[in-house]
Amino acid sequence: MEDLYTLEKEVGRGSYGVVFEGLISKTGQKVAIKRLPCKDPECIELYLQELWAMRTTAKNHINVIALHSCLLQTGRRSLKPLRKGKLPLHLVESVLKGSVGHDRGSQCNTRRRTNSVSRLQDRTNIFPSNPPCPSTPKRPSNRSRKRLPEREDEQTRSPCCSALWLVMEYCDGGDLNQYLLSRPPDVHRNHSVVQQLSSAVAFLHHLGIIHRDLKPDNVLVSVTPNGPIFKVADFGLSKISEGLVRGNLGRKHFSSTCGSDFYMAPEVWGGLTYTAQADIFSLGVMFWAVLERITFLEEGTTHEQLGAYVCKGRWLTPLGEALWENADLQLCIPMKWKRAAPPPSPPGPAMCGLLLDMLASNPDSRPVADQLESRVCGALKEDSH
Repeated sequence: MEDLYTLEKEVGRGSYGVVFEGLISKTGQKVAIKRLPCKDPECIELYLQELWAMRTTAKNHINVIALHSCLLQTGRRSLKPLRKGKLPLHLVESVLKGSVGHDRGSQCNTRRRTNSVSRLQDRTNIFPSNPPCPSTPKRPSNRSRKRLPEREDEQTRSPCCSALWLVMEYCDGGDLNQYLLSRPPDVHRNHSVVQQLSSAVAFLHHLGIIHRDLKPDNVLVSVTPNGPIFKVADFGLSKISEGLVRGNLGRKHFSSTCGSDFYMAPEVWGGLTYTAQADIFSLGVMFWAVLERITFLEEGTTHEQLGAYVCKGRWLTPLGEALWENADLQLCIPMKWKRAAPPPSPPGPAMCGLLLDMLASNPDSRPVADQLESRVCGALKEDSH
């Protein structure tokens, strides 16, 4: 690893992997390096989906995180770059067979590798959480979502891949929650978020990529002299459909229930098949939360998050769940009460109308992605007058 990249510190950790801040050894350029351990077929399938989606986007849109390279780890200190356009066939085979092959040397090497990573983690720092607002409502607790080969076989067997390392562009502004909630409300900045993310999703859907987990945690921020650039990231739950490339945007259906509670569309909550329009609903929740600075606390955490919801007594209900239970539910946009202090200026009538369309319980009533970008620009322009 040291010949190619230097790991500086841990900057994030999720269910499937760890993200480090690193440097390209030859140039000193800062990068984000994500380690994905290949421990079971289900995880490997998600990793390959993420890799394929990021390769499809390449570096073609400023508001989508860029992938620099992918490395295969086949031993404690053995990494090799994966050639462009190729997937590691032994990992694909693991997914198809439903099992991960390990030889007799893997357990010992895994133990040494884990100890090595643990020593690195002890020296690293994690971004501090934003202090919660005392009046921020909480989410109820009953929900949560979310080798060295044998010498005689070296010439005949593919080495076992213990991890994939994705090397991506580094975003120094943290995620959307961290960036926005650490600053006073700003109308111009909020409008920039809405415009940039609508452009990113239009680009992804044009390529046939359905993200399926759009939320503020999966939007990273790059701070530049010309202002922040917001980038869609984390494609582990994404799906790529050739049908979408041919323009059949609403015809390709998915069935896996996945995503994060507060951003999932009603049809996903209900366990129905769904289309790319589920991404539009998730984006609508984010836009509403950004424009009005609506936040909540996940039960058991102090991590304040942007997200819109419906209040039922003292508990919060995600919009998707509430609309699944009652498709005729009337959403109040803008909200009559605010959580932020000082509250931002509420969105104008045109943007409120667009948000209601994006959050429609019927997926066919939501605007498609290639219309959304122009509608966002039109609504903001109309409200400015």
